[in-house]
Amino acid sequence: MEPITRRELLKKTALMATGGTLLLNCSVNTWVKKGEESTSKVVLIRNRQLYAGGDTPDASLCGQMIDEAVCRLTGRKTPAKAWASIIKPADTVGIKTNQWNGLPTPPEVNETLKARVLAAGVPEDRVSVDDRGVKQNPVFQAATALINTRPMRTHAWSGVGSLIKNYIMFAEKPSDYHEDSCFVLGSLQELPMVKGKTRLHVLVMFTPQFHHVAPSKFAEEYSWKYNGLLVGFDPVAVDSVGLRIIEAKRREYFQEDRPLNPPAKHIAAADTRYHLGTSDPSKIELIKLGWDENSYV
Repeated sequence: MEPITRRELLKKTALMATGGTLLLNCSVNTWVKKGEESTSKVVLIRNRQLYAGGDTPDASLCGQMIDEAVCRLTGRKTPAKAWASIIKPADTVGIKTNQWNGLPTPPEVNETLKARVLAAGVPEDRVSVDDRGVKQNPVFQAATALINTRPMRTHAWSGVGSLIKNYIMFAEKPSDYHEDSCFVLGSLQELPMVKGKTRLHVLVMFTPQFHHVAPSKFAEEYSWKYNGLLVGFDPVAVDSVGLRIIEAKRREYFQEDRPLNPPAKHIAAADTRYHLGTSDPSKIELIKLGWDENSYV
C-alpha cells in the first residue's frame, strides 16, 4: 500500500465526516466533568498469570484484560458493542503511546488497541500508533479520536509519568511545561490536536516503577510485576488511582512515608485548576476485576 499523504488523509477525513454525521452523533463515552458531585468510573483489572510464560506479557491475556475493562467501563455486554460505543467507523484514530526506552508501552497493549479500532470499522490507513512523531504524523494531524496509553512510573521532573503527561509530545516546546514539577501539564488538553478528542485512557500497570535514582534511567530494582491496567474516560481519576498505588508501594518498600521528589503536582492541578476530571478518591468509583492480592487500593 502506498503511504497516504496528509492532504489525502484530510480530504478522506472530511468526506467521512460528512457521510458519517449520524454515526458521529451517536453516544460516545467521552469524559465530561459535570460538577462537584460528579463521580468518575475507573476500572482496575489484574491477572496473576500475565507473566506466567516469562518476562513478556501474554498477548492473549492482555487482550482479554483490555476487553473486560472496556466492557465494564461502558456497561456493554460484549467487547464489540463496548468498542462500538467508543470508536466509530468514520473516525480517524491516533493511539498515543509512549516509547521511553526503560519502560515503554508494551507492544501487546498497542497491538490490542489498534486491533480493536480496526474491528470497530476504522480503515487501517486512518489508524496510527505513535509517540514522539505525533505532530508530523498525518493520521494524528487529521485525528477525530485519540486513545491515550502509557506505563506509570516515577519521573524526575513531574513526580510520575502519567496519562496527563503523555500528551507533552503534542506541545511545540515540551520544556515549557517543566516548571514547578510540571504543574501546568493539564493545559496540554487545550492544544488543538488534542482538545475534545480523547475517547479512552489506558494506564499500564504491568511493571510500574515506584522509585528512580537518576533522570531518564530505568531502575529495575524499583519495578515490580503488578500485572494490571487502569482504564477510564477521566484521565485525572485514572492517574489519581495510579498515583495512590505508587505511593502505597513506596510506603511498603521503604517502611516509611517517603513522598515523591518532586511531588506529582500536576494530577491535582488538572482537577482544581484545569477542571479536566476528579482527583478526589471519594468521587472516583473504582471497579476492581481479577487478581486482588496486594492491589494497594
